[in-house]
Amino acid sequence: MSSSRAIFTAIVLGCAVCAARANTAMTPNIPATTGSGAMIRGARAALAPRIKLVPSPSLPYVNRIVVKKAERRMYLMDGDKVVRSYKIALGRDPVGAKQRDGDLRTPEGWYRLSRRNPRSEYFLSIEISYPNTADLQRARLHHWQPGGSIMIHGLPNHLNNSLWYYQHSDWTDGCIAVSDADMVQIWLLTRDGMPIDIRP
Repeated sequence: MSSSRAIFTAIVLGCAVCAARANTAMTPNIPATTGSGAMIRGARAALAPRIKLVPSPSLPYVNRIVVKKAERRMYLMDGDKVVRSYKIALGRDPVGAKQRDGDLRTPEGWYRLSRRNPRSEYFLSIEISYPNTADLQRARLHHWQPGGSIMIHGLPNHLNNSLWYYQHSDWTDGCIAVSDADMVQIWLLTRDGMPIDIRP
């Protein structure tokens, strides 16, 4: 197996540490280390520019996304069948629908995946089409700025807290965050324009 495929396979299977080891072997300028956090950061830094993340016909079919905020779960769906399920983190004020810029809430309602950014401030990001018409009408009624740039994304490129914090906290400004390994799967299994139903 090639080094690039080893990285890809390890991350898709959810073994970020294994992926980091594979990456260290192929990339001399990433220092070898026994710390799993540093290994993960090395793999993440090298993955996006080295792997062309495009959907494959051999991947499972997904036609919509359901997010259940209270459960902290995201479900990739084929009709009523759950194809994949992921643990998520929400905005730091997780209860209730997003209403205005800066409220640290994750939206609730029907949206679509609108665009992708492989080189964002986080490990891959997919934008959600917030605000929708209802969000804009509510914001205008109250003379609020509705906010925007709501994404599904992985961890920050520069970690300011421990991995434990990101794994066990609602830490975003209103986005939906997943692990880097899960973000690769979500990127590959979804497409722009796909509906996403975000529920309380």
